[in-house]
Amino acid sequence: MSDTAERVAPMELDRVIIRFAGDSGDGMQLTGDRFTSASALFGNDLATLPVFPAEIRAPAGTLAGVSAFQVHISDHDITTPGDAPNVLVAMNPAALRSEIGELEPGGTVILNIDTFDERNLTKAGYAENPLSDGSLKGYQVYEVPMSSITKEACAPLGVKPRDADRSKNFFALGLISWMYTRPDKDTIEWIEAKFASKPQVRDANLAAFRAGHAFGETAELFDHPYQVKPAPQRPGQYTNITGNTALAWGLVAAGQLAQLPIFLGSYPITPASDILHELSKHKNFGVRTLQAEDEIAGIGAALGASFGGHLGITTTSGPGLALKSETIGLAISLELPLLVIDIQRGGPSTGLPTKTEQSDLLMAMYGHHGESPLPIIAPFSPSNCFEVAIEAARLALTYRTPVILLSDGYIANGSEPWLIPDASTLDPIPVTFATEPNHVGDDGEAEFWPYLRDPETLARPLALPGTPGLMHRIGGIEKEEGSGNISYDPENHELMVKIRAAKVAGIANNIPELDVIGDVDDAEILVLGWGSTWGAISGAVDRVRARGRRVAQAHLIHLNPFPPNLGEVLVRYPKVLVPEMNLGQLNRLLRAEYLVDVRSVTKVRGVPFTAGELEHAILEVLDD
Repeated sequence: MSDTAERVAPMELDRVIIRFAGDSGDGMQLTGDRFTSASALFGNDLATLPVFPAEIRAPAGTLAGVSAFQVHISDHDITTPGDAPNVLVAMNPAALRSEIGELEPGGTVILNIDTFDERNLTKAGYAENPLSDGSLKGYQVYEVPMSSITKEACAPLGVKPRDADRSKNFFALGLISWMYTRPDKDTIEWIEAKFASKPQVRDANLAAFRAGHAFGETAELFDHPYQVKPAPQRPGQYTNITGNTALAWGLVAAGQLAQLPIFLGSYPITPASDILHELSKHKNFGVRTLQAEDEIAGIGAALGASFGGHLGITTTSGPGLALKSETIGLAISLELPLLVIDIQRGGPSTGLPTKTEQSDLLMAMYGHHGESPLPIIAPFSPSNCFEVAIEAARLALTYRTPVILLSDGYIANGSEPWLIPDASTLDPIPVTFATEPNHVGDDGEAEFWPYLRDPETLARPLALPGTPGLMHRIGGIEKEEGSGNISYDPENHELMVKIRAAKVAGIANNIPELDVIGDVDDAEILVLGWGSTWGAISGAVDRVRARGRRVAQAHLIHLNPFPPNLGEVLVRYPKVLVPEMNLGQLNRLLRAEYLVDVRSVTKVRGVPFTAGELEHAILEVLDD
């Protein structure tokens, strides 16, 4: 074999973690997304972590404007975007300074050397050039003139240098695609389709991508490319999906399963807006979307749609959930189905709008007026959002109640491969509307009682407005049980409060028991999570068990009511640890409900746990 053949033969890896970083105008999210898509099509398992700047348009070249995208690809099952990147692609000094601390010791740094001039170094806060001051000697650094080569590649197309520079992210994509042996056919086809209406932009991006690919192959900076083989997967059709897209598709599926039109009333808010954008594309499935003037109008319209026989939905984040509180109380009083989807972010107030957190659990549980419990449900991964959206709709429609679905920014923007289910395997959601009177009055006449309940679910009947003979009162003032007449009677109010609470509590009889995995029978500790902590918990538990320690793991999807066997599970283990991206909100609920000594490990830094952090926390509790 020749020296050249030896140099270019791919070295096999079982996984790699790559972090793209640059200015918010450098297209890092697009670059990461396209590398992710190519890896998904290739058959790798993957998990991603997009990192957005909080400023809409921070000054170019500053730390505040850095945008990053981390992708973890592997030839085996993975659950997180990785603890630390193996490779950092930094498009300017600010990206290097902002993200170098995330890179593993000895990791690879690929720099756009054209941007490392005095002006950009100063804007990034460097007193000295990191390429010459020795601060990068612990890493393997490759200096690549991305901007200048991109401009040269685009010059024959008649593209101005400033316009050509906008294509340098595709040069970086081409280079990394060569390094990790990604098929380029699908990326080229995507560029051609995406920019078909702008031929010069299309041609510039194609030229930059091909130039990056050729640079990797011919520059002789790299000893060899790498290859991460496809991961074993169950047979079927897969797609790469984000949490927000999976939620939107789950809502569309729920409408079809219930044979109801869908109505979304929403006010745009980060990081929930993508659900509105996605649902607006699916009018052919009976979906109607309204971008309302504010959060209160959005939920009011959704509740009105529910009264009119639609599946009413509203989407928001923490600040918007607070504004929707009064209408959520009205929905509880009216006992109408309604989905309230909260994509949590850092708070309070505006807080960290582009960062993730799990801090709305107690607001979902208690943040509405009066004694007003309602079901709360949370997905644990991007693909799980599809199933949880359907489950939330099932609870809302079956029990005639608003349901709060708690996702978060990490799940919403993260992506993973998803096995598209066979629609015929999804259970229908039966919904019936009252069409006839259901009670005989004292005068012997048939009449409609809107609060005459189903004995099993305690759900009240729903009559579509305008149904002949079924006219009834609607509003937030307390109703008389059965008849629905306005009632100020103290005993009736207490009865209605207790019935509404019993209806929600009874949902526990219609949800799965909590499943425990790992060392189920003899674990030294149970690690219990909810929401997006699932991936990091799974990775940490696997590592601790590999050390020979006995660990059990369980994850809550239903947060109110809790699974019926949760109390039994908690008392089975000598130690219980609950990781949360808040200051211990689930911990408080568990202690209050079950009187158990639950310990917390918490994080409120706007970024998810790593498996390494939780591995350390589990070992610390075990050795305490």
